[in-house]
Amino acid sequence: MISKKMEDQINYQINRELYSEYLYLSMAAYLEDKGLAGMANFMIVQAQEEHFHAMKFFNYLNERGGRVVLDTIEKPPVEFNSPQAVFEESLEHEGLVTGLINKLMDMAIEVNDHAAKSFLNWYVDEQVEEEASFETIIAKLNLVQGKGDGLLMLDKELSTRVFIPPVK
Repeated sequence: MISKKMEDQINYQINRELYSEYLYLSMAAYLEDKGLAGMANFMIVQAQEEHFHAMKFFNYLNERGGRVVLDTIEKPPVEFNSPQAVFEESLEHEGLVTGLINKLMDMAIEVNDHAAKSFLNWYVDEQVEEEASFETIIAKLNLVQGKGDGLLMLDKELSTRVFIPPVK
């Protein structure tokens, strides 16, 4: 059985993961509108990952005897300053998510919930990967100054990303 305190925080996290999905879909729509279908594809795959993360929490909470309680998902921004700004805002957002995951881990340690600590280790590792992915893309955007042929080459590169659900 999971503590009420952990249950409440995991429910909050489920909602944040669903917001992340919504945010990345909004970013995909913006990028598609700008003619950057590859970058839009990258964000759609990112949205699929966020949905997977939410459902992983959803299933975990059910397995632990908790009750999933969904909340309203806030409206994400729909306009961005540039394609590069989309990726910079994504990195900033992932930093916020990392903070939330760390807060959950701190709580699991505080309430001595070994199952939650084990479960959350996957998310801790995942957030390192998420942030590194956005940092790499931003570094490339900086190299090409976010425009020209370099932007189009990066767009083509990002078109190849596909969602593969993690095994674990």
